[in-house]
Amino acid sequence: MEHFDEARAIWKAYVPRSGQAETVQGELLRAVEKLRDEAQRNGNGNWDSGFVILIGYLRSVLTVSEAFDAATTAVIEQDLDRLLHHESPEVADEPYDRLTDRVVEWCRLHREPVPHERNPRLHR
Repeated sequence: MEHFDEARAIWKAYVPRSGQAETVQGELLRAVEKLRDEAQRNGNGNWDSGFVILIGYLRSVLTVSEAFDAATTAVIEQDLDRLLHHESPEVADEPYDRLTDRVVEWCRLHREPVPHERNPRLHR
């Protein structure tokens, strides 16, 4: 991970102890770490629609952003597509680390907190 210290600062500032974040910055980072934890700790044994929602959220914010060129967006899409294959959990850190680095880069362009609208269907 290239931006570990920045990711940690975003986590401390914007990710709550439980539940959805109040900001897009926090929710993006929370989503990546929820997906990482489920795959690495649980082997996706608790996989449900909530994880699909998290992937969709990451995709909806990161791939439509002006922050990334076409090549970077393609890698984001590939990583998210890989994580959707829940029956074969991705346990390596690389895709999660890449996504975390993209979240940090997105946050650099959005220095002020961006309000996150809670998804009532998401219970992860």
